[in-house]
Amino acid sequence: MAKNLVIVESPAKAKTIAGYLGSDYEVAASVGHIRDLPLNGKDLPEELRKKWWADYAVDVDNNFEPIYEVPSGKAAQVKKLRDMLKGKDTLVLATDEDREGESISWHLLQVLKPGKTVEIKRIAFHEITKDAIREALAHPRKIDEALVDAQETRRILDRLYGYTLSPVLWSRVMRNLSAGRVQTPAVKLIVDREKARRRFKSSAYWDLKADLEASGTGFSATLRTLDGQRLATGADFDDETGELKKGLKGPRTILDEAAANALAAAARAAEPWTVTDIEATEGTENPAPPFMTTTLQQDANRKFGFSADRTMRVAQTLYEGIDIGGEQVGLITYMRTDSLSLANEAIGRIRGLLEREYADCLPEKPRLYTSKVRNAQEAHEAIRPTDVNRRPTAIHKHLNEDQHK
Repeated sequence: MAKNLVIVESPAKAKTIAGYLGSDYEVAASVGHIRDLPLNGKDLPEELRKKWWADYAVDVDNNFEPIYEVPSGKAAQVKKLRDMLKGKDTLVLATDEDREGESISWHLLQVLKPGKTVEIKRIAFHEITKDAIREALAHPRKIDEALVDAQETRRILDRLYGYTLSPVLWSRVMRNLSAGRVQTPAVKLIVDREKARRRFKSSAYWDLKADLEASGTGFSATLRTLDGQRLATGADFDDETGELKKGLKGPRTILDEAAANALAAAARAAEPWTVTDIEATEGTENPAPPFMTTTLQQDANRKFGFSADRTMRVAQTLYEGIDIGGEQVGLITYMRTDSLSLANEAIGRIRGLLEREYADCLPEKPRLYTSKVRNAQEAHEAIRPTDVNRRPTAIHKHLNEDQHK
């Protein structure tokens, strides 16, 4: 009989991790959060229902103490976890390493109430691979109370703002709108942007581009100067005011439609054209930094037209594990991160691949990136493949089209 119970968040992740651990471990899923604030005061204990803050389920008079409940839809899962914990020597909490995951682990402890003889281990990992899981088990830690507090504060703010402002939206705008710690500042951003739009002064400019060919090679040329003065381009206009930027080096000529058409006609009449001078300049292009959540979503939208929700759902399946030749394998690291750092081990594997297959592209030292996001969780890694030697083309048959992209 297994003496260790491992609890993760999702059944898919539980299946993958169970394949990496031996018979001494039983792996179960909490299926997300197991406790939350009640929807309204009716679900509170009778002595609390008449409190003025009852519908918030947050004791505003007592240091904003939240009142939690196990929702009816989670009661069966909680009972199942309690039954599985019976007779176990160790409880391993392996929920995600972000604020929500840390909170779920804390709530599991509060609800399951393991006995004093049960050893509690909190483990965290950035990727679901056999080595990462075993490394995490070898180095457990305690629950991070600061992360739990952060999640709890966010949840309380959602409730206090949402339950106060949402009814105002229903009466003033339309039903079923919601407000909270995210929506409320988002509305302010929209209002500020609308005010900026109204202040904006429209400007029009025209430019001239020629598609040319010489010795069978096609290329394009753009008109930069006219009578020794630079032509205005889009980069010369201020994004906020719509007017030419202050401090430009030298004056700018703004072409209107009539002048642009006249120049085009004159240019056609002057054919054939002659190259009178060639000037070469060196430029530097830096590689893009590793993906974090926002840049992954942006690139998936730009390249494939994916919504943010679609991108995260696909990334979740790749993180939790895909069946490849009878083995459940996590293909990418954790996809909710604002970190740009990579593990030294991962950098070593990436450089090894470059050395074997792209030796002329291998820099002397690896590039190190740091996030500009305030309070970025640098303990996390950026989003990367768990094994750079596992090419998408090689495992295409095991993936659907979204996962392969």
